Amino acid sequence: MITSTIEEALNQQINAELYSAYLYYAMAAHCESQSLVGCAHYLRVQALEELTHVQKFFAYVHERGGQVRLAAIDAPPSDWESPRALFQAVYEHEEKVTGLVNRLMSLAQSEHDHATCNFLQWFVGEQVEEEASADQVVQRLKLVEQSEGGLFLLDQELNQRTFTAPPDVAAAF
Repeated sequence: MITSTIEEALNQQINAELYSAYLYYAMAAHCESQSLVGCAHYLRVQALEELTHVQKFFAYVHERGGQVRLAAIDAPPSDWESPRALFQAVYEHEEKVTGLVNRLMSLAQSEHDHATCNFLQWFVGEQVEEEASADQVVQRLKLVEQSEGGLFLLDQELNQRTFTAPPDVAAAF
């Protein structure tokens, strides 16, 4: 059985993951309006990844006998000054989410909730990947900053990103 403290914290994380998906959809919409279809595609895939995180938390809370309680989602920004600024915001957002996951892990450890620690370990590793992926795009945008042709090629490359749901989430659909 999950404690009320852990249940509340996991519900807050569900809300944060939903906000992340909402943010990435807003970013994708902005990129579409700038004819950066590859960037938009990359961000839509990112939004889908965030929704799989929601699904994992959702299932875990119920599996442990808790109740998911959804909260309102704040409106995300809708404009960014450049592709680099947008992806820098992605990177900073992923750092924030890493902090949230780390705080959840610390809470689970302080509550001696080993099952939740085990569950959260996947997210710890996932956040390492999320930050590295966002940083890679930022670094590449720095390289092509003065080259519209470079941005065009990078946009094409970002359009190749694919989405694969983790097996435990794919089975839920």
